Amino acid sequence: MLETTDRGRDYQERLTTFMEGFVYPAEPVYAQQMAAANSPHTQPQILEDLKAEAKSRGLWNLFHPDPQWGPGLTNLEYAPLAEITGHSIGIAPEAINCNAPDTGNMEVFTRFGTDEHKEKYLGPLLDGTIASAFAMTEPAVASSDATNVEMRMEPTDDGFVLNGRKWFASNGMHPNCRVLIVMGKTSPDAEVHRQQSMLVVPIDAPGVTVVRNLPVFGYHDREGHAEITFDNVRVPSKDILKGEGEGFAISQARLGPGRIHHCMRAIGAAERALELMVKRADERVTFGEKLSSRANIQEWIAEARIEIDQARLLTLHAADMMDKHGNKVAKNEIAEIKVVAPAMALKIIDRAIQVHGGAGVTEDFPLASMWAHMRTLRLADGPDEVHKRSIARNEMKKYRK
Repeated sequence: MLETTDRGRDYQERLTTFMEGFVYPAEPVYAQQMAAANSPHTQPQILEDLKAEAKSRGLWNLFHPDPQWGPGLTNLEYAPLAEITGHSIGIAPEAINCNAPDTGNMEVFTRFGTDEHKEKYLGPLLDGTIASAFAMTEPAVASSDATNVEMRMEPTDDGFVLNGRKWFASNGMHPNCRVLIVMGKTSPDAEVHRQQSMLVVPIDAPGVTVVRNLPVFGYHDREGHAEITFDNVRVPSKDILKGEGEGFAISQARLGPGRIHHCMRAIGAAERALELMVKRADERVTFGEKLSSRANIQEWIAEARIEIDQARLLTLHAADMMDKHGNKVAKNEIAEIKVVAPAMALKIIDRAIQVHGGAGVTEDFPLASMWAHMRTLRLADGPDEVHKRSIARNEMKKYRK
């Protein structure tokens, strides 16, 4: 029922070949080039080389469902490809131009952008020559409830004036970041889900200040997570997306496919961690026996295989539901996977770290960075608690008259 198509299998084979022939060998080169850079927010040459190679192989913009802009794969066809890139989560997604938040922003520009937006931003994003950020979360309010967003977008005769502070604008420190999609309130007196709008704002617009990068568990991610202030930033009317009061609807449309992508990459990261755990357990000897002979290690390995396969099936089911019935009908399944996949990956990565001993928390292995990334994913695109609340409310509706 959840099998991919011949086209999907062809992309899987070609992407796996690319990963084995180019991405995995590039990992130590990437680490060396990043260590030699003056800033953690740099674009190493090896990544540009990988992008060129991926383009030449037709492994580019695989996420985009519109055949005008990409191969037009379904969610069920693309999901296994996202998993494959999760094996090298810091490099592979961007190497094939399928990294967040650019993927979500490209879909927003495709669906809601003007012809000018598409020419100025969508085209270069699809080419991989610029990057973008999504500015919604605010430090002053609990932004997991998007209706709390306070940034003021004051309407004027010819546009809007923005005042406020955003943070965790991922990609905001990327050297190629050129544009922000910003969510704020244009109509604070309207119905609660019609108060918000989204505007397109150049990152170098007067009044926009990138204040700092926010480290995540001590890591300064290459793309960065920016804190940004907006001080009387003027945005023309033509740069509103879809219309006033449509911000909440756009955010919901944007997050559905993105959650599938995140979850499948998490499954790929869990597979990489399991591989590392098994190899380490076979190499290390304690008290005269290999770690792999210990009952508790074998239990961890068995549980990892079971939990990865469970999470994968649930995520593929959600992807299939989205393809057949749309994001709205599949909202429960999407919420379920967003809870399950990061927690599963975290558990397996944590056990892989344990098997590696002290080496597991160093940069000699990717596990510590993977753990930080996965722990953050339990907050990104909505924390677990918000998704569980949604699942519970939908479940209770079934039995209430």
